[in-house]
Amino acid sequence: MRLRYLTLVAVAFFSAFPLYYSVVVASRHNSALAEVPPPLLPGGNLLANVSRVFDTVPFALALLNSFVVAGSIAVAVMFFSTLAGFAFAKLRFRGRDILLLITVATMMVPALLGSIPLYMLMVKLEWTGTMYALVVPALVNAFGVFFMTQFLSRALPTELLEAGRVDGCTTWKLFWHVVLPVARPAAAVLGMLTFMSAWNDYFWPLVVLQPDNPTVQVALSTLASGYVNDYVLGLAGTAVGTLPLVLVFVLFGKQIIGGIMQGAVKG
Repeated sequence: MRLRYLTLVAVAFFSAFPLYYSVVVASRHNSALAEVPPPLLPGGNLLANVSRVFDTVPFALALLNSFVVAGSIAVAVMFFSTLAGFAFAKLRFRGRDILLLITVATMMVPALLGSIPLYMLMVKLEWTGTMYALVVPALVNAFGVFFMTQFLSRALPTELLEAGRVDGCTTWKLFWHVVLPVARPAAAVLGMLTFMSAWNDYFWPLVVLQPDNPTVQVALSTLASGYVNDYVLGLAGTAVGTLPLVLVFVLFGKQIIGGIMQGAVKG
């Protein structure tokens, strides 16, 4: 048991150390990168370097854009994936298995293959340079549908749905009052994964957004695009851009893990 805890502590330390060291470097000058041995304690220039980040690029706007985009996508994916997962897992309709097979098959197609026709569609809709081009194409994804289908097929008893039918519930009421409470643990995990994926997305925002209206990842690439790389400036921006993800995990991590354990006990 003691060896197990020591292993967990070691894994946690090596996982968190790169983030900690980026904060250490971000709080110093570029000369700190050449020091031997390297500094392991934060310096006194963190606030000044962070201020330079906000002065160099529109980083406040980038944070707001990323919050709006990632939050909207996460909520939409949770809702639509749960709705589709309920249909595929528990409803009987013609072509259900074929539709699910096609949905799963799209996961094997690289997303970059669709970037050119998707961009042409965004141009035709006149959505380039707007948040619509980031949010609308990502409102639902095949992984979310498959994930919720697998979860609901095992966690949602058919007898519970039949009891709701006997009580006079329509399919829509069953979804709101029966399916959503059961699906909450898996939906929370899917929402966190989707939020992180949308927050870290770089290629598509770079293609459809303007340089003066970026997301966090595009703004960070701008910081690193100078003729001479200012590593301290880039790491300061990275630390600020990573902080919201850490806060999301700290605020909602216990609820998500607790929901998973609750669902496992109920199962």
